[in-house]
Amino acid sequence: MVGALTPKATMNPKVDWFFAKNDPWQDCYARLREIAQESRLTEELKWGHPCYTLNGKNVFLIHGFNDYCALLFHKGALLKDDHRLLVQQTENVQSARQIRFTSAKQIDKLTPVIRGYIQQAIEVERSGMKVLLKKTAEFDMPDEFKRALKDMPALKKAFNALTPGRQRGYLLHFSSAKQAKTREARIDKNLERILAGKGLED
Repeated sequence: MVGALTPKATMNPKVDWFFAKNDPWQDCYARLREIAQESRLTEELKWGHPCYTLNGKNVFLIHGFNDYCALLFHKGALLKDDHRLLVQQTENVQSARQIRFTSAKQIDKLTPVIRGYIQQAIEVERSGMKVLLKKTAEFDMPDEFKRALKDMPALKKAFNALTPGRQRGYLLHFSSAKQAKTREARIDKNLERILAGKGLED
């Protein structure tokens, strides 16, 4: 087990605001930060959340929603889930997995188990293991987008030039809309971004 460090050895001032803000999960966040500090990972601020990294690689982060807060393990799909705690946030999430919490008392009870998952995640990152992601061709492409690519050769060329991750982001965004009208609106809204070589989140 990795030994605990003093808070001053691992706290990142850039992240302090996240833990200081008035939030329903403030007590939970504080407890999770204490556990995270024991990992000897580097505390960084990414996507507006505390993220813990090993040699620049994301291992896990802390985040919250209306109904729960969570540790999100970036390669959670590779972890052994002996305690059946890992949650796939949505069916389209391939790599990340969450452990969800609804109270500080629950975190205190699970602390030894949480430490075990964190240590396992660190070992996965050290090993260089990677999650085998679905290829872009395996993702559903809405008929509306197929037609747009056929009607606009420049769009097809620009889309094919995007990184696989950016392509998957668009395909998931477009196909998640249930109505054709919504899918068409999403495609129209993002045409210029694709043509400019940008991803959905760029």
